[in-house]
Amino acid sequence: MPTMADVARSAGVSVATVSHVLNDTRPVLPHTRQAVLDAMDELGYTPNTLARSLVTSRTRSIGLAVSAISNPYFTEILQGVEAASLEHGYSLLIADPHDDPVHERKVVQLLHERRVDGMIVAPSATPGDLLAYLTRHEVPTVLLDRVVDDPPPRFDQVCAENTAPTGELVTHLAGLGHRRIGLVAGLPGLSTSSERIAGYRAGLTAAGLPYDEKLVVHGDSASAGAERATAALLCLDEPPTALVTANNAMTLGTLRALRDRGLAVPDDIALCCFDDFAWADLFSPRLTAIAQPSKEIGARAVAVLLERLAEPDRAARTVRLPCAFVHRTSCGCPEKAAAPELPLPDGRLHTPVSPAVVERPRKPEKGTRS
Repeated sequence: MPTMADVARSAGVSVATVSHVLNDTRPVLPHTRQAVLDAMDELGYTPNTLARSLVTSRTRSIGLAVSAISNPYFTEILQGVEAASLEHGYSLLIADPHDDPVHERKVVQLLHERRVDGMIVAPSATPGDLLAYLTRHEVPTVLLDRVVDDPPPRFDQVCAENTAPTGELVTHLAGLGHRRIGLVAGLPGLSTSSERIAGYRAGLTAAGLPYDEKLVVHGDSASAGAERATAALLCLDEPPTALVTANNAMTLGTLRALRDRGLAVPDDIALCCFDDFAWADLFSPRLTAIAQPSKEIGARAVAVLLERLAEPDRAARTVRLPCAFVHRTSCGCPEKAAAPELPLPDGRLHTPVSPAVVERPRKPEKGTRS
C-alpha cells in the first residue's frame, strides 16, 4: 500500500508538503498541489482518515440533521450540502430529527459523539434543549432553513427570504380581483411559519385588504394537516375565493381537499403556493409558486460552516437568499398571459410577471362553494 513518502517521492516534494495538501494546514502553490494530487491518483494512495484526525483534531466530516428528508425541498437542500461538502473534501453524516425536540437532541448528540467537525441543523419548533447542548459543547453549527430569533445570535443561520415572497403571492391574487384570500400556514413555532404569516398580512395591507383571522389556518406543515385545515376554510359562511399554501406538502393536502369537494382550480378557487417542486408544472392547472433556491441554501450552509471553522471567534450572521416568483395558471391567469419562462439555477423555470399587466379571470364571487 503506497505511503505519504511514496507520494512525496513521485511528486518531487517533501512529506510535509503532502501533509499540507491533505490537511489544508498551509497554503500550497497550485502547481505543487496538483502534482501531489496527480501522484496520489497514479499511486492509488488513500489517506488514513482516522490517523489524520488524531493529528489534526479534525475528522473532515459534517453532521446534517434535517427532518422529512423525503420532502423534495429538503432532498434538494441535501443535494446542495452533499455536493459542497464533497467539493471541499468533507464527508457527510445524516440524521432525521423528525421535528421532535427530544429526538432532535439525541441525534445531534450522536453526531457530535462521532466527532464531526461541525453541524448543519434545521431546528424544530421548540429547539431549546438542542441549542443549549450545542452552546454548552461549543459545537460549530449553522442553523438551516428555520432561524432562531435569539439576539444576539449565537449561531450562523442560512435560509430563504420568506416574508416578501409570501406577500407577493397575496398581492398577485388581490390584483386578480380576490378579496377573501385564505392562508394554509405551517407548524406553529417554526420561523418559516411565522414569517410567511407576516408576509401574508403585509400582502393584504399592501393590497388594501383587511386581515381576517378566520382565513388563516394551520396545516402543521404536512399534507394531512393541510387537508383538514382547508376543509375548515371551505366550511366558513364566507369561504375564501383564493388560497395561499405555505409549503409543498400542504399544497398537496389542499389540492386533495378541493378535489374531494368537487372544486376546480382556478375556476372555483384560485391557488398559489410557497415552494415550487418538480411536478408543479405537471398539475392541471400548473401551479403558480414561490421557488426557493434549495440547493444553493444547502451549499451556502456548508460555506458558512467552513468559514466558522476557519474563524471560530467571528460574530454569528444570518444569510437570507432570494426566492423566485414562478408564474403559471393555478392563480387564474390565462396561459397566454404568462411571460417567457427563464431557467433557474436548479433547472426550474421562473416567469417574472407583474400582476398589473395580467389579464384578469372571471370574477371570483361567482365560484361555487360547498
